[in-house]
Amino acid sequence: MLKILINPDPILRQKAKPVTNFDDKKLQKLIPEMIETMQKSDGVGLAAPQIGESIRLAVVTYRKKTIVLINPEIIKRSLLKEWGEEGCLSVPTIYGDVKRHKKITVNYIDAQGKKQCLQAFGMLARIIQHEVDHLDGILFIDKAKKLFTLTPHESND
Repeated sequence: MLKILINPDPILRQKAKPVTNFDDKKLQKLIPEMIETMQKSDGVGLAAPQIGESIRLAVVTYRKKTIVLINPEIIKRSLLKEWGEEGCLSVPTIYGDVKRHKKITVNYIDAQGKKQCLQAFGMLARIIQHEVDHLDGILFIDKAKKLFTLTPHESND
């Protein structure tokens, strides 16, 4: 399992560099390691800067499906936005409400190096926007309202 960087690590505030070599063995090894780290950490998304790699790579899981997003670019955003509660593996125990677009269209390259286009709605759109923010050096706490802390003995049950 990879080590997740915690705010205020400076790498989390850097704009990540685009991936240019899709056959890179390091990249192909990193993708499954990121997926495993995200899953074992009970996350729904993980961006490469969170594990110390300042490259434009993120993995997200939604409805038991994992999507690998290399060089993701949100090309369309709905006018409608909605508030939703967010947390982050790099900002443990802190949560807050963030206003995000309800629907987005994102172009990206998948793990096999193929160009993809995805329309995402609701929660999947929220997760992707959160991860793309990471690639731009933005944390959810920069956008959140009503931040609150859950201590380890508290639970959402």
